[in-house]
Amino acid sequence: MLSARAAHHAPTPLAEAVEAYDRGDFVAAAGLFSELAAAGDIEATTWLGALYAHGEGVEASLARAFALYLRAAEAGNVLAQTNVGAMLAMGQGVAQDCAEGARWLEMAAEQGDLFAQYNLATLYSRGQGVARDDTAAVRWYRRAAEAGHYPSQARLGFICANGVGVEKDRVEGYVWLSLAAQHGVGNALNALEAIASQMSADEKRRGAAGVAHWRSRTAEISRHARLDPVPA
Repeated sequence: MLSARAAHHAPTPLAEAVEAYDRGDFVAAAGLFSELAAAGDIEATTWLGALYAHGEGVEASLARAFALYLRAAEAGNVLAQTNVGAMLAMGQGVAQDCAEGARWLEMAAEQGDLFAQYNLATLYSRGQGVARDDTAAVRWYRRAAEAGHYPSQARLGFICANGVGVEKDRVEGYVWLSLAAQHGVGNALNALEAIASQMSADEKRRGAAGVAHWRSRTAEISRHARLDPVPA
């Protein structure tokens, strides 16, 4: 029998499922997540949707993934809301509906999900599912960029450097493109080289100061994207 101390520290069923996933035992993880999802665990339902989306421990099925994400999204899970919005916008596992996708993405974006903010900004920049609004696109790219989302930093840098929806600002463009390029966003490096060739020494000094400022304030959080974003 477990002591009271041991019982207190025993992992929860959800933690056990996540642990199985982390060690690469996807079949076991899928079984555990399935049991929990059937019992109404919304976080487990979201995890199970991800397994079906990527074919980990189960046969890949975007349609099944979408159904699971939708169940969790309707129950308030922000990650699931983001994935529902992205899948609707791209027509993955469900008929494409950019307007409905934008609705879900905005819901998650307002709650701070950076991937939702990036995808929503992209829809605004293209006028897909919403009226084209470059100002709104910049606002959402900026929110995600300032929180450390590298693809948003790249997009914001390109926008500032070219004056799309904002006043052209080579220094700010340099800052965001530099941050994105340092984290491996390939197209950011090419754009950075182009803008740097046009900048004065003073602009480069101010740009370097801006990079130092934001590097210390943005977290490394973009490694864990759940879905490919809406193409930029």
